[in-house]
Amino acid sequence: MHVEMLVLVDNNDQQIGLAEKIYAHEHGLLHRAFSVFIVREHNNEIEILLQQRNNNKYHCGSLWTNTCCSHPRDNEDIVIAGERRLYEEMGLKIKLSKLGSFIYRAEFGNGLIENEYDHVLLGYYNNENIAINVDEVQNYKWFSMRLLQQQLLIEPELYTPWLSQALNIVQKHMEQK
Repeated sequence: MHVEMLVLVDNNDQQIGLAEKIYAHEHGLLHRAFSVFIVREHNNEIEILLQQRNNNKYHCGSLWTNTCCSHPRDNEDIVIAGERRLYEEMGLKIKLSKLGSFIYRAEFGNGLIENEYDHVLLGYYNNENIAINVDEVQNYKWFSMRLLQQQLLIEPELYTPWLSQALNIVQKHMEQK
């Protein structure tokens, strides 16, 4: 059985060690992660491809989140890691670029703690061909950025705790274009 190791980091994203995925989440250890956003322009609006996490995920099952999120392997470039996981989860081969990063911490009812140095990655896609990995994703949908911002305020419990902060980085980037 493969044991997934996470890259532990300090508050400056400098690697300080490795830990097993479950151990890091049980103890709330700060680790490197990424959140991928795939966007398109549709009907004169920016839309974001969201996934609904598989109900059996170790936390946040059934919640809506960005297109793909995960952790890089030891010594793996963050953009390459994002492109790898995007293909593994959503069946999409898309070039990504890094927009920014932030740190967040969230505690879950099952005792697990996310404490991530999260890198926000962006890519563009205008096709409807999406082949989800049902072990990771139970559904997907294109959301208008404008309506998604409203939904996050009205029903935040339907979304992962990191989505709002990561989306703010994407929105600032899109406004500067």
